Amino acid sequence: MNPADWIDAGVAPPRRLPDSLESALAYVADALGHVVYMRWTLAAIKGRYASLAEAKAARPTILRLLLDQPAVVEYWDRGRARTVAVDAAPAPEAVLARVLHAHRRRFKRAADAAWPARPGESKDVAAALVAMPSPLLAWLARAGRFAAVTSATNTLGVGDDAQAVALFLRDRASRSPHTLRAYRAELRRLIAWCEAQELGPLSDLTRHDLLAYRQALRPAVADTPSVVPRKPSDAMPARALAVVASLFRYWTETGYLSANPAAGLVRGNRSRANFAPQRMLPPALLAACDAWVADAATGDDALVTARRRAIWTLYRYAGVRLVELVWSDEAQLPQLEVEDGGAWTLSVLGKGHKPRAIPLPALCVPVLQTYRQLRGLPPQPSPYEHAALIHGLKGGTLQGSGLYEEVKAIFLAAAAPLEPVDPAGAAALRRASPHWLRHAYARTLVVDHQVPLPAAQALLGHASVQTTAAYAKTDLSQLRALVDGAFAQTKQI
Repeated sequence: MNPADWIDAGVAPPRRLPDSLESALAYVADALGHVVYMRWTLAAIKGRYASLAEAKAARPTILRLLLDQPAVVEYWDRGRARTVAVDAAPAPEAVLARVLHAHRRRFKRAADAAWPARPGESKDVAAALVAMPSPLLAWLARAGRFAAVTSATNTLGVGDDAQAVALFLRDRASRSPHTLRAYRAELRRLIAWCEAQELGPLSDLTRHDLLAYRQALRPAVADTPSVVPRKPSDAMPARALAVVASLFRYWTETGYLSANPAAGLVRGNRSRANFAPQRMLPPALLAACDAWVADAATGDDALVTARRRAIWTLYRYAGVRLVELVWSDEAQLPQLEVEDGGAWTLSVLGKGHKPRAIPLPALCVPVLQTYRQLRGLPPQPSPYEHAALIHGLKGGTLQGSGLYEEVKAIFLAAAAPLEPVDPAGAAALRRASPHWLRHAYARTLVVDHQVPLPAAQALLGHASVQTTAAYAKTDLSQLRALVDGAFAQTKQI
């Protein structure tokens, strides 16, 4: 491979990688903040560290291997550093290619850096279309009877639904990768329903069609099959309809549609003032999960166990949303930071693309340090580090579904020994999801320790303090004590 065929799109302005392989490896290692491919000898160790004692503390595996051979290779593989003898090491070109592929949102081939526009199509539309799967793109590449394609009021200046959807996603959902993913999922849901009903394209749907879709989204009656693919969720119909209504409103406001068939489709979202969190695990069940995580056998791969412990620790003691632990190349979040006094902070990208800093309790530190060391990273994170917070075993970062499965596995494992003695508790653990840990974190702040609501709101990343205050509403213990005290002397009727 020629490294100069790759462009680093993560710097301004974008720049090509150096021509030589050695320089390119050094450049990428510096850009990402971790080793990519490094050949170590005792001379190299002595040149890097002030003493062998310091080198042994920082690079124990390398020094151990150098006792038996003149040189070893340290290279990055699937989210971790590996150290092997020179004759067992992969080719540096292959390692660089894998790392560039794992960070393909940042490092792009020069030929792919620009997406060719179709005739009459602007570059921003073409860029928005690049992420669309081909079958979806083919289905959308039409215009229905309500599309004002040739009208002077069509300010989008596009000729089919595919381009109009791409601009909708760019303008209304591109600020957050999580929002963009959710919007795409809901549009795919609508398209799947249209295909099942032999309707479409989207700009051909009538109000009657959308009312039928709304009915299809409602929970199906027992033994009644549904043509709308979904996972059970009370919030799903409202979320799906909100995205559909937003799409058609955007199309109408920009003149792509001559009328809005979704007007009034969604009437009044449930007020956050009525929000009352119900899905919370009691302290005893959380303690059972903590104990299982602490005592879990290491097995054949200590790194897998350490990763699961790190995931549990962050959800348990940072109260983050599921997607907030998914690495974003664009934002370089989430990441860990260490202050001068040794205190650790987790920085995440919350809802609305808003960054949030969460102080971590001291008990998190040894768990995270162990995980980092097993990955070949320094125990303490560097400000210049660009490695994913939670690595994927096949490379890159662990995505939301993988994070969900890791936490779910802990709930299920902790439930098993409880089944004979506490079947209700075991059932609660089997139903639990990572978001239940966020509720538990909020309850600990608001109810157990009576943290001021504005401070708790900042830690949780709530847009409204009413949402934070709702956790206090769910706890009746103080009110019960007041009522019992007020009527303690009342004679029994």
